Amino acid sequence: MNFNKIDRKNWLRHEYFEHYMTQQTTFSMTSEIDISIFYKNIKDYNFKFYPAFIYLVTKAINSNIAFRTCFNSQGELGYWEKLNPSYTIFNEETKTFSSIWTETSDNFRQFHQDYESDLTNYNGRIRLFPKSPIPENIFHISMIPWCSFTGFNLNIHNENNYLLPIITAGKFVHKQNAICLPVSLQMHHAVCDGYHASLFMNYLQSFADESYGWLNMTH
Repeated sequence: MNFNKIDRKNWLRHEYFEHYMTQQTTFSMTSEIDISIFYKNIKDYNFKFYPAFIYLVTKAINSNIAFRTCFNSQGELGYWEKLNPSYTIFNEETKTFSSIWTETSDNFRQFHQDYESDLTNYNGRIRLFPKSPIPENIFHISMIPWCSFTGFNLNIHNENNYLLPIITAGKFVHKQNAICLPVSLQMHHAVCDGYHASLFMNYLQSFADESYGWLNMTH
């Protein structure tokens, strides 16, 4: 997957990047996404909720360069052409989880098939990262399906250079005529502002509302 390097000195965001990297400023935003249409479409097509949600988030992440900007393994700043989702799966026996990844696809049905294959191969493994090698171009998703929340904050220290978004979802709840899913987004201020966080949530809502189209794609 292509990694496009950024010329930091001539980058439009240079001043903001240097300031917030020095300050090490991160922030989180939690929003409730109305998944009423999305949930109905998934049920109509008899798909599983979790891989559909992972695909939905991946579409939002890959929709904007700001969400794909990071350092590569050589310490170079740039952005990936596409990111693949790395997501948690729960082990019912041990009450622990593993984190695995599945290659993204423009076709949801292909992604769902690949997800099912990875789940079959790696679920039940008592390891944090059972699927290897782990590619560089991944971002992280987790879900807490046992509890809803109105706010969630994740603290991470990775040599002060982890820039990619981290997404955490909770238990969806029924409110009047809507089904609402809490989604928390953790971002590094060096590459994303409140504007970008708002874009992400709006993308997520838009892609959820338009789910009939991409769930129906056969090619």
